Amino acid sequence: MIKINDLKILDNYKLLVVFENGEKKTFSLLPYLDKGLFQELKNKDYLKQVKNEGYFISWPNEQDLSSDTLYIEGR
Repeated sequence: MIKINDLKILDNYKLLVVFENGEKKTFSLLPYLDKGLFQELKNKDYLKQVKNEGYFISWPNEQDLSSDTLYIEGR
């Protein structure tokens, strides 16, 4: 698993993720926004509450994504 060094919210429900190896990837949350708990991320104020937990990112109501998912699916 690769560690997340930094995280930034971009427009259109995208995240800029910087990994410990120096790679930067853009990850789109759009495919997740109509699924279960992730629907809450449509609220941009809630979306901004994301926390970098090192090997995953999380929100207060238990939504999370692993660094592997962000790395593999990121562009």
